Amino acid sequence: MKYVRRIIYGLLLTAAANALPLVWLLYAKWSVPGAGWLFLPLAAAFLWVNLRPIPKSGPTKRIQRLAEGCELLWLFCVTATATVLLQLLWLNVLRADIAKDSFLDWWGYFGGAMGVLLAVLLLAVVFWNGMVRVYLTSVQLGIKHRVLAALCGWIPLVNLWYLAKILRLCSDEVEFETQKWELDAVRAESEVCKTKYPLLMVHGVFFRDFRYLNYWGRIPRELIRNGATVYYGQQQSAAAVEDSGKELAERIRQIVEETGCGKVNIIAHSKGGLDSRAAIAHCGMAPYVATLTTINTPHRGCIFAEYLLGKVPQAARLKIAAAYNATMKQVGDPNPDFLAAVTDLTESACLARNEVTLDAPGVVYESVMSYCKKARHGKFPLNMTYPIVKHFDGLNDGLVSVESAKWGERFTLLEPQGKRGISHGDVVDLNRENIRGFDVREFYVKLAADLKRRGY
Repeated sequence: MKYVRRIIYGLLLTAAANALPLVWLLYAKWSVPGAGWLFLPLAAAFLWVNLRPIPKSGPTKRIQRLAEGCELLWLFCVTATATVLLQLLWLNVLRADIAKDSFLDWWGYFGGAMGVLLAVLLLAVVFWNGMVRVYLTSVQLGIKHRVLAALCGWIPLVNLWYLAKILRLCSDEVEFETQKWELDAVRAESEVCKTKYPLLMVHGVFFRDFRYLNYWGRIPRELIRNGATVYYGQQQSAAAVEDSGKELAERIRQIVEETGCGKVNIIAHSKGGLDSRAAIAHCGMAPYVATLTTINTPHRGCIFAEYLLGKVPQAARLKIAAAYNATMKQVGDPNPDFLAAVTDLTESACLARNEVTLDAPGVVYESVMSYCKKARHGKFPLNMTYPIVKHFDGLNDGLVSVESAKWGERFTLLEPQGKRGISHGDVVDLNRENIRGFDVREFYVKLAADLKRRGY
């Protein structure tokens, strides 16, 4: 049905784009009466295709608009190709007639020129209608592809290649998101993520739990759709591990007191895992924590962080710290401490803290880690730090080494499929990127489902 509709719509758009030459041929050359009235149905068909290129089929309004944009761009490619062929045929017909030097044939030549302008105008409407929808609704295009597409649009042939790339990315996004929505709809009643204790998601360093800019990307919404109850750590973006641990302890007490849930399951990323361990071991939170799952957490520190701290002059360190602290105070951190946070991530600090931060009996400790295969697999600045971390720490995700992340009773290493890696940001959906071979949202759904299965 989809391909039949595409053929019909493609023919209608081609006819509309070539309306002037078509009418001239029918009326002036072949003497078909009433040919001029073709303008009305062709105009209506053109308007209809631009407004409703596909029937309502997307699971959400965003995906519906994205699918419509893809369809319009596909129709543009087909119609543009057909229009070029028809215009060439049209010019070939005129070439023989203009030699007669009749008024009618010169009018036909003029009409042909106007037909080319009309075709370009109408094709531009189809193209920009599709491109605007894609630009406004696609998540996977990101800033990079949007900028590159705008630049490549001015280069012949390259623009066609990049248009095909955009079509592939956006079509894959429509298909992926539709399948995911359908999967969630099927298992909605099962509430596979409805754990006994709520999930407390703890962010890493240099980020905050903003209301409209979620550190965890699309993950929390996916968990909630599948029955989970989700809370956030809400600790400062940068502080010493012990200070962040105290903040988390207050947050856990607040959740337990307000909800009566008894305990929480902590899922903590990066430094958040160190903060959570401190809250459990040093702030009396062990009775209120059922499980702690750390995600790409540097339990044994980062050698490269220690190296950089030693190499950067003290004056520069203090200047950077002062600028960061002043900025974060403006967005809600009461007492940010950039240097304390960075220092607590060094190898020596982490190893020393491990000696006094013991795992609490009764709390289940587990860890997860991913890694990149090449520097370019990490978004900026992880693509810059990856080779440095690799030199000092070995296999890593752009910030944390695999060996440093191992902790607890069970360790899960996320193996990237093919050439693609899973960076420090990818593992928490920081970039909202669909990675081939790794569905980050489904990974967390399975993580929560496993906690539920085990009674947590």
